[in-house]
Amino acid sequence: MSIYLPIAELSVNIFVILGMGAAVGFLSGMFGVGGGFLITPLLIFYNIPPVVAVATGANQVVASSVSGALSHFRRGTLDIKLGSVLLVGGLVGATVGIWIFSLLRSLGQLDLFISLLYVVFLGTVGGLMLLESLNAMRRARRNETVTLKKPGQHSWVHRLPLKMRFKKSKIYLSVIPIIGLGFGIGILTSVMGVGGGFIMVPAMIYLLRIPTNVVVGTSLFQIIFVTAYTTVVQATTNYSVDIVLAFILMVAGVIGAQYGVRVGQKLRGEQLRALLGLLVLAVGLRLAVALVVTPSDLYSIAIGGAGN
Repeated sequence: MSIYLPIAELSVNIFVILGMGAAVGFLSGMFGVGGGFLITPLLIFYNIPPVVAVATGANQVVASSVSGALSHFRRGTLDIKLGSVLLVGGLVGATVGIWIFSLLRSLGQLDLFISLLYVVFLGTVGGLMLLESLNAMRRARRNETVTLKKPGQHSWVHRLPLKMRFKKSKIYLSVIPIIGLGFGIGILTSVMGVGGGFIMVPAMIYLLRIPTNVVVGTSLFQIIFVTAYTTVVQATTNYSVDIVLAFILMVAGVIGAQYGVRVGQKLRGEQLRALLGLLVLAVGLRLAVALVVTPSDLYSIAIGGAGN
């Protein structure tokens, strides 16, 4: 059963799109990530123009993030003050990212740039995640304990000026690295169509030493507004958000996420990280292969706004 996507300007099998949305939703629920770094490459593999894939993929991130953030807010594990500071940097970064996105599109280099960014980020993050989780499983088998720095312990980050007290997180920290982190994630959101949680969460835990119990909810809070802002601006400036595709992905993603949460609760943390690392590496490898292998069609004709 085919359905026509007006902005992407092509017909797709609705069951394939539903399957993609459900699969990414399932993985989002199981691993606790937004899923934007998975849905965008999958859409590109299915011949959705990268311009549309990036802008539309952010919608699913918004849907899953709202659900997760509300849950954390009810549990009291969301630091709104900290999230608001991240949001300031995120909105500025997203604005800069959209400008970069538009510039690359006008130069005709957007598709290559997006693919290269995904290969680098997915390869790096997936490799580090897999290595860390395998080491954790090895230590667990040997009954070894690892002493990590506790939240609040001082590093060079904590010596920066313009400090602010965040009562919910129980930390006293400079706003400079927080805004900087939000700024970087904002750029990634607008250029790559990702929520950025797979980078933000480790950075908040290991670099800023923010307590783990408030990190995920606070990250989701920032992601909601930055991805929503990015989606609106992309729709009004680049006309690249396909509402039909976005709706199908959101519906399927919400359903898939419910089952993913149940499965995720049955696996240990290091097992989840190892599986996610393998998945991220596989997607990055698939994109890398697509960049170097000669396509079956050497020439393509694009009609309308999405291909320009």
